[in-house]
Amino acid sequence: MTKKASNIALIAALGGFLFGFEVSVISGAEQVIQKLWELDSFWLGFTVASSLIGTVLGSLIIGKPTQKYGRKPVLFLIAALYLLSAIGCAIVSSWLIFVLFRFLGGIAVGASSVVGPMYISEIAPAKIRGRLAGMFQLNIVAGILVAYLTNYLLAGYGGDESWRYMLAAMGVPAIVFFILLFFIPESPRWLAVSGKITEAQLIFQQLGQEEALKQVLDEHNKQDKGKKESLFNGKYNKPIFYAMLLAMFNQLSGINAILYYAPRVFEMAGFDRADAFQQSVFIGLANFIFTMLAMTVIDKFGRKKLLLIGAAGMTVFLVLTATNLMNVSEANPLTLVYLVGFIACFAFSQGAVIWVFIAEIFPNAVRAQGAALGSFTHWIMAAVISWVFPIIVEGSVLGGFYSFVFYGIMMLLSFLFIWRVMPETKGKSLEQIQQELGIK
Repeated sequence: MTKKASNIALIAALGGFLFGFEVSVISGAEQVIQKLWELDSFWLGFTVASSLIGTVLGSLIIGKPTQKYGRKPVLFLIAALYLLSAIGCAIVSSWLIFVLFRFLGGIAVGASSVVGPMYISEIAPAKIRGRLAGMFQLNIVAGILVAYLTNYLLAGYGGDESWRYMLAAMGVPAIVFFILLFFIPESPRWLAVSGKITEAQLIFQQLGQEEALKQVLDEHNKQDKGKKESLFNGKYNKPIFYAMLLAMFNQLSGINAILYYAPRVFEMAGFDRADAFQQSVFIGLANFIFTMLAMTVIDKFGRKKLLLIGAAGMTVFLVLTATNLMNVSEANPLTLVYLVGFIACFAFSQGAVIWVFIAEIFPNAVRAQGAALGSFTHWIMAAVISWVFPIIVEGSVLGGFYSFVFYGIMMLLSFLFIWRVMPETKGKSLEQIQQELGIK
């Protein structure tokens, strides 16, 4: 039965693969697009961030339809939006229409970051929930790696139009994701709280979690006897606080500035353009390897220990990277080492934990709303960081130094927050977590 849950989780996690591909593929096109449409640093930042603005909207609006119509129909919609964005971005000739299709892709990413981890957490057994929910993050980094690889392989293919092939490549996994969704069930926890008890019971039995139905119904009945709840009624202040702070620190690490502008960062560090594309592949590979490593230990070590290890490592590597960007006269190989070190620490901690933690910290009655809020916070910060980054680095010769020092300070603060405030959730059922948080 565990194998069945794993197979279902793997299919649902393909939304994460598209998430990673969509957010990273622009790194291979952003400098060409800047020249093509003669964009200054502000409008280049806006063009890149247009996808992130879409993620903010997607994460904000997806909670209600997910709660009303179920997880599975929304996953179908997300797959369709990914496909539409890939085709649209690849064929347009107008900058404004390009931004529109990037925005639609962003809506898919934002919605996916809410629904994917939430669905997986609701079908997963407690003892392996971290590992299964972590599949979503593993697929994100796989998507990032494949995007960097396709960018590297397609660079120069088709001449000045190579960026179109890079963006179109996302259409293939989008079609695969859409087709595979026909083979997974609806979330049994959503079915149970929606009054579809017989269907929920059947799916729980297929998953080998017969006892889960009683726990879900008991919790649901305790919460005002199943009455529809508002996330902001005062009862859920603790999980709201934990989810929002973790989501903010995730992006204040500078991760999306590095992923979106990886070739540019390496060019700032003195590498030529061809080498910059190749170094980006190393970034994606480190991200993938250390996320896989984190998935093997997240249910053994726990969420909190991974986050503390990662925050300490990220602080060190960000400060080291900043020092290498102070006076750049030629390419320094240590810059690649430091950035790979940062990515490894991020993947092992924040990257592996954030979607797992946000999906499990809220009770069934408001999980869709809570996951949407955590994701919304994450993407608001991502949009700000990604929009501001080119403005800062083009506005000052020390722009890269200032940016990385700031990210390092934020990771030091995140270490203190995780150490002193955050709860541990490993090995506990979703209902047990609520009891320990004092939610009744």
